[in-house]
Order: sequence, then C-alpha cells, then structure tokens
Amino acid sequence: MTPRKVCALVTVACAMVSLAAFAQSPPRDLHLVDDHWTAWHPPMEFPPGAQIHTIVVGDTLWDLSGEFYGDPYLWPQLWEQNQYIEDAHWIYPGDPLVVSVEVVPVEELGAVDLGDDSSDERLRLGSGATAPQPLGSEDDIYCSGYVGELDEEFGYHLTGSEYQAMSPAVSGQANIESSEGLYGPVDTVKVDLSFGDIVYVDGGRAGGLSAGQQFTIVRPAQKLHEHTGELAGRLYRYQGRLRVLSVQEETAIAEIVDACDAIKVGDGLKPFVPEPVPLGRRVGQIPPNDPAPIEALGQSAEILAAKDNTVSLGQDHVVFIDHGEEDGVVPGDIYTIYRKNSEGFPPIVLGELAVLSVHQRASVAKILESRYTIYIGDLLDLK
Repeated sequence: MTPRKVCALVTVACAMVSLAAFAQSPPRDLHLVDDHWTAWHPPMEFPPGAQIHTIVVGDTLWDLSGEFYGDPYLWPQLWEQNQYIEDAHWIYPGDPLVVSVEVVPVEELGAVDLGDDSSDERLRLGSGATAPQPLGSEDDIYCSGYVGELDEEFGYHLTGSEYQAMSPAVSGQANIESSEGLYGPVDTVKVDLSFGDIVYVDGGRAGGLSAGQQFTIVRPAQKLHEHTGELAGRLYRYQGRLRVLSVQEETAIAEIVDACDAIKVGDGLKPFVPEPVPLGRRVGQIPPNDPAPIEALGQSAEILAAKDNTVSLGQDHVVFIDHGEEDGVVPGDIYTIYRKNSEGFPPIVLGELAVLSVHQRASVAKILESRYTIYIGDLLDLK
C-alpha cells in the first residue's frame, strides 16, 4: 500500500511523516495541458456523477477539504481520490480535482500525538500565506529579454509595414526614390508599430516559414558588465510578438499580436517559446540580523540590469541576473539580495527576488520584497 493510502485510511500522523521527504521547491518539469501549465498528468475522464472542482490560484488541499468536507484535517482523503497529484504541496490552477467522495470522520482516524516538532504549516500543506502562488506574470517573462552574445544573428527581421505605402504621391516626384531615415523610409505615416499592425517579414516558404507561426520581436540593447568590469554580454529586449498570417515564396505577412514597447522596422525575430509562470511558497525573508557571511558572497550571482533601464529598484521590478542554466539556476529559485558593507561589517540584507525565466548565461527575475533601494551590482545568495 502506498504512503498516501496508509495516510488516508489509517492515521494523519503517517501523512505528516511522509511530507518530510517532499521537495520545498516546485517541480521543474511543467507542461501545457489544454490551456494551463501543470507538473502532473490529470485524468481526462471521471467516474459518473463525480463532483469536479477546477483548481484556482491560492487553493490548497487543506482549504479545499475544509470547504467540501467540512474539516481541513481530512485533506489526505482528498489527496487519495486524486492520485495523479504526486506532491500534495503543489496543485496547479486549471487541474481538475474530484471532491465528491465519502470521507472518514477525523475522529475515527484515531488520536494522534504529533510531537513537539509539529506545526500548523506542516498540517496545512502551505495554506494561508505559504500557499503556492505565481511569482510573477506572463508579461514579466514575455516583455523582458535575455543576455546573449555581443552580435547575435536573427533568422528573420521585420522589413516593413503597411504604413510605408500610406503617404500620398506628390505630383512630379513619382520617380524620386524614398529616402531612408533613422527608423526607415521617411515617408512612412507610422514609425512606432504596435498591437494589431500588419508587418512584413524577410522570409517565406523558401525560408521555412508557414502561416500560424509566432515569433518574439527582439531588439539589441546595451552591453552589460559585471561589477568587476568583466564583459557579461549584450542585453536583448523583447518588444512584443507577431503571428504569421500568410507566406509568399520570399516574404511573409504577419500581425503584431502583443506589444511590450514600440516596435520598429528592422527589429529581429526569434521563434516564440511559451513559458509557465513559476509558482512558489512564500516565507519570510532573511532577517537583517542573520545575513549570510561575507565569504559566501565571493562568487555569488549579481543583478546585471533592469527592465526599462530603471536605476532605483524595489518590489515588483523585473531584473536580469548573471547566473543561468549553466549555473544550475531554475525557474522558481529565490535569492536574498545583499549589499557589501564597510570593511569589517556583515553584508546588508536588502530584500529578495524570484527567478522567472532561465537562459544559458543569465536569468530574468522579479524583486519580491525590498527593505532599501536596490541597485545594479547588488549581490545574490540562493535562499
């Protein structure tokens, strides 16, 4: 019999013990099921007459047991009826939950001595303030960017828009070639492109394009350096997203379906890859009287840049950090933000941030809390 069955049918104490082995960070292998992200493989069919609850943000098995069974301590029986959930700490908005089951009253499970080391947090599986919550939003990811090589090549570019043919023809000037300005032809009626605009791509059937493909619109930005002065790479900003409507042999017509900032002719294109927003169970940040030792920050990650070139950073700002996939970073990792103190004094705890999206050499993160103003170059320690 599995630990879950023993816990559901015999004693709550067993469930408490089995939870000790569960990971405190979320599962990493998320995938799309219908229209939502999940780590599990929910069933597609249910017993006749079963009552189904669709999980929403903030739900926990503890809270749902209280709602449907009248007693949150019966959460092991709810878990038993939904065995596709491999870790009761992590349930995902959009997943179905069978809640119409016959439950055993908690009194019949026997009195349980949980010992001095028991806690409400262990019983509630992350209820209340520690329930798994999204650590950011889709815009934080899809409107951020990445740190790459200095001169990356893009397979496709925006080569024009409908607005470049909207200027009226001037009599006697029909044979005069259009002049190129900083952003494109000077006779265009709209330079900053946005949601819904029709644009042209320098690739077609011959280049492997097909209708329905989506691309992230990318623009190279500034070079980035570590606080030591070492070159870290170039920042590439996401400007928005487009969808190919139709293709010709050498060109394609596309529509801008999302705009983070002004999009311009000449911007590069990368294939759009959907990413889930990582979940996390929030706990209090490191107290200021218990910082990491300064020695632990010698080779630590640091904040490289901020979205929109913001200088003074605080809660909810999106930033880029100089550790990525090659450093073992995964979405959902939480770091404490530090600043080195004067000689002989311990580091200062500034706040904490969560990693939202990971690339090879750097990652996108969001500041969750800040005690003081945070700046580029502040150091990070994995919590």
